[in-house]
Amino acid sequence: MQFTHEHREIQKTLKRFIDTEINPHVDEWEEDEIFPAHEVFKKMGQLGLLGLTKPEAYGGAGLDYSYGLAMTETLGHIDCGGVPMAIGVQTDMCTPALARFGSDELRREFLAPAIAGDAVGCIGVSEPGAGSDVAGIKSVARKDGDDYVITGQKMWITNSLQADWMCMLVNTGEGPVHKNKSLIMVPMREGRNGRLTRGIEVARKIKKIGMNSSDTGLIYFDEVRVPQRNLIGVEGQGFIYQMQQFQEERLWAAASCLQSLENCLNATIEWAQERKMFGATLADQQWVQFKLAEMKTELESLRALTYRACELYVQGQDVTELASMAKLKAGRLNRSIPDGCLQFWGGMGFTWENKVARLYRDGRLGSIGGGADEVMLGILAKIMGIAKRSRA
Repeated sequence: MQFTHEHREIQKTLKRFIDTEINPHVDEWEEDEIFPAHEVFKKMGQLGLLGLTKPEAYGGAGLDYSYGLAMTETLGHIDCGGVPMAIGVQTDMCTPALARFGSDELRREFLAPAIAGDAVGCIGVSEPGAGSDVAGIKSVARKDGDDYVITGQKMWITNSLQADWMCMLVNTGEGPVHKNKSLIMVPMREGRNGRLTRGIEVARKIKKIGMNSSDTGLIYFDEVRVPQRNLIGVEGQGFIYQMQQFQEERLWAAASCLQSLENCLNATIEWAQERKMFGATLADQQWVQFKLAEMKTELESLRALTYRACELYVQGQDVTELASMAKLKAGRLNRSIPDGCLQFWGGMGFTWENKVARLYRDGRLGSIGGGADEVMLGILAKIMGIAKRSRA
């Protein structure tokens, strides 16, 4: 996959925005454990950055997924992981199924404001007892007249403390676990920035060891009424839609760490060339040279895999296998590269404000969120034919 002039211009626009509107505030947002999503998203919407791959009819640019990947990679210039993740939820996690399968009415009501930056979205899949095991969710939507009445819980939900709506996966039937689920658009607030919809409660804000600028909540739903027209696509197909949506989410996870890991390596190289030890610089040590070269090689291998998966996805192919590989590898490198680099920083690497230390904390989520490493391995084993597929 080759980036064109148009790809590069999008990256330049986003990089300028990051340098002026995001990075100067990151330390403050990390301290506050939240960032002003509506304010940031509105500015991004005005630049056309929240709907690059979405239909033009709803304010998007109608570009292929390679442009979304170019944007995602550039998000790695942000000096933390929380803000890029929040943006990724808006562009690649809570909107793909809506854009692809939602009715015209739903897309005008929910997708268009999200693209414009007038509304913040979130994706409601994980629950206290069902994270990577999507089939195990317990939230239920029963029909009552023209409405769905939703009861349940959603946990680890990024953007949920500020979200205007949730794309929510719920059980709508009693059949097999892969065929009884639906995606439903659930308004979280009565009007923009208004009070929570009746029956919705933010049970608590979850304090995390990293991704601090991203708000994460445990949300309760108690007899929440939603019109049945808020159903995305066909009832009972929610699990399938979510699995398709995961292709973009997992490609996003891989692409989003390419630049941040490269920045981590470059900062460490610069430090090693300046740091004096025993009459020479740290970079003069062959072990340091070899270790940094090895990490760079691993990173470029991930880049090649991610670009290949993106190219095939743009061509319309199913890239579940490659996206799962890329997600797995990204999670591993998000752990090993910051850890290896932090070692070379010595005591400075063990300070809270150090950027490598922040990436060390933030990057640990990569092997858990969006499907744990073990889930990726399970998917790959089934595709390879060495593990049994579920008949549920």
